[in-house]
Amino acid sequence: MILFFLETIVVLEDLLYSSITSSMHDIYQKTLSKSLTFKGIGLHSGKPSTVKITPAEEDKGIVFKRIDLDNNNSIKANYANVSSTKLCTTLKNNNGVKVSTVEHLLAAIYIAGIDNAIIEIDNEEVPIMDGSAKEFLDDIKLVELKNQFKKRKYLTVLNKIELNDGKRKISIEPNQSSLEVNFQLNYENNIIGNQKNAVDFQKDKLDDVTSSRTFCLYKDIEKIKKLGLAKGGSLENAIVVDDQRILNKSGLRNEKEFVNHKILDLAGDFLLSGYRIIGKVFCYHGGHGLTNLFLRKMFEKKSLLKIVELDNVFFSKEIKLKRTPKIAVNA
Repeated sequence: MILFFLETIVVLEDLLYSSITSSMHDIYQKTLSKSLTFKGIGLHSGKPSTVKITPAEEDKGIVFKRIDLDNNNSIKANYANVSSTKLCTTLKNNNGVKVSTVEHLLAAIYIAGIDNAIIEIDNEEVPIMDGSAKEFLDDIKLVELKNQFKKRKYLTVLNKIELNDGKRKISIEPNQSSLEVNFQLNYENNIIGNQKNAVDFQKDKLDDVTSSRTFCLYKDIEKIKKLGLAKGGSLENAIVVDDQRILNKSGLRNEKEFVNHKILDLAGDFLLSGYRIIGKVFCYHGGHGLTNLFLRKMFEKKSLLKIVELDNVFFSKEIKLKRTPKIAVNA
């Protein structure tokens, strides 16, 4: 366990509360008011699975529970429990129990504002649905969220942290109010090419991000299948491109769907930090592996991190980030 002892109160001046929160409820933790169920097939396993998201108490975080197993079946959604990042994010507990392709569901949970939930699943892989987070998020939006009594914890950075892995890069810098992501892709493919987008998760409409689907190159499909992956993949749940065209008859949902999906993946993987992250992120040609390495590096740099709670700022033009005496972070 890494213990953070937070120092004096930090005041972010000249910042209207609306730039970080649209309602007072964002100060406090949230869970679902009732359970939600999703059914589908796993992208890589090809096996049917059912996911049930249930409410959970304060400070529980997000926990997966393999209900097809009787014992040792819980897996905390935490970066330290990531066992594989090969074409998806896979979590594993100390007893070897796994759940894979968690990133789209976690992104929906992050964007919806859920802090605490138990995710029951009857197989080893979260269903891929349409390849995005849209179906998850659409149903979550129909369920009222329950405001809890404990305050939400935010993770802020005091100085720039960066990670370079060959040509791939990711960094985070301090930011006053929200998570901003600037992502750039650079594929040697005429359809994808060099694509970039910048998103503020607090201020921007995220429909294009949440509806953007996973994608692959047609020439890579045979290689992926030889690895025993993509058994459930189809044009119904993934974009497939060759060097000249998009094979899906319906084309793209938005003009930046490729990079937007990468931003979606990053949001889901960032939730594995255990906190809402405030910072400016730049990522060049990243993916699940780079994001997980980056989270591990961030928590090694504990002197550059500060975990905070928001005060009630409804009657103030300033946001005070309140000292939390002692926070434990799994590492």
